[in-house]
Amino acid sequence: MVIGDAAAASGVTAKMIRHYEAIGLLAPARLPNGYRDYAARDVQVLRFIRTARGLGFGLEEIRRLLALWQDRGRASAEVRKIALGHIADLERKAADLSAMAATLRALAAACHGDHRPDCPILDRLENPE
Repeated sequence: MVIGDAAAASGVTAKMIRHYEAIGLLAPARLPNGYRDYAARDVQVLRFIRTARGLGFGLEEIRRLLALWQDRGRASAEVRKIALGHIADLERKAADLSAMAATLRALAAACHGDHRPDCPILDRLENPE
């Protein structure tokens, strides 16, 4: 199938399909005329990548997960290790986002939000300490 059909079947844009090929996550066959020829397995790989990206996995994590997925002799412990590491990263990011929201909430509460020019939000951005 051509790239447009693979994109429609996988839910991944043609631009991202080309990117995934360029970085080695996908290797579709080539026709004699040079066009890519996507097989059903390529669409499965693209769906796998799309789902992993939706869960926030980075490209290197996805590369490792793809290798494990394609290795029927894999140890699930390695997959679990990657997932637990990603969970820890997500939890750190969530904590950072919560702290940012709390800071902004306090600054917004201190801002009068009226016609006066003084604003603690802008003051904090100017002088973060």
